Amino acid sequence: MNKWSSNFELGNVLTKEQIDFFDEHGVIVFRNFLSKEKVDLYLSELKRLEETWLAEGRDKMNGVPLKFGKDEQGNKTIQRLCFTSLASEPLHQLISDEKLTTLLDLLQPYEGRIGENEKDGLVINNYINTPNSTFTQMGWHTDSPRDLFLGQKIMPMLNVGIHLDTCLFENGGLRVLPGTHKQNMLKLLFGKKYFIDNNDDKREVGFDIYSGDLTVHDGRTWHRVKQSPLVGEASRRRVMYIPIITGKYKPKHSTSKTPLYHRFTSKVHH
Repeated sequence: MNKWSSNFELGNVLTKEQIDFFDEHGVIVFRNFLSKEKVDLYLSELKRLEETWLAEGRDKMNGVPLKFGKDEQGNKTIQRLCFTSLASEPLHQLISDEKLTTLLDLLQPYEGRIGENEKDGLVINNYINTPNSTFTQMGWHTDSPRDLFLGQKIMPMLNVGIHLDTCLFENGGLRVLPGTHKQNMLKLLFGKKYFIDNNDDKREVGFDIYSGDLTVHDGRTWHRVKQSPLVGEASRRRVMYIPIITGKYKPKHSTSKTPLYHRFTSKVHH
């Protein structure tokens, strides 16, 4: 298990060094993407959306199930919210940020776009390690087989994580197997047991992630979220994920059917 450092920052254009690093490893970390004020704003939006959706009794957004858990007091919480920018002006403005569009260059020669109303839209994951939590970790997976579930070929995509809490390497968090975005189809589908395998891998790398940092990984890269050794509030890790995708435009809407892979993953996520 290796910790990598990063001193990249995201400007208005990607540098050759940044593009080459991502091309080789399939993952990159940009520091200080959000100011402290912006982090606070998005955390308050998360709280507002959670309270509103719980009060409404909402269990899906555009056909995609929300993921529920309980806090330490036993109150119901939402641990995975999707399509959040469609219900929040500040979050909508965030994903219209010009700096994010510079990341499209990482998909060259493919034409990429930010999927605000495709896939699961802007997802907010709220991991916490408590006895009541249903969302403390996520086993090894790539983001690609959902394309197969949808009956289309695997298209390049980026998963952009915007981190609202600091999560140091030793406290769990994102782990990737660098370079696996260039693996063959057999390894992509059968390299590990999807979502079930949570084991450490000697090839995996992680980073010290600070509140406001932005991570990008290629959807074909094997990655997981390692459980925090901390418990309770100290283990809380809130991350917003934006899909940058290629291929045919496939928007979701309020009458969209629940995708098959969501029925499957609900059984295997912890």
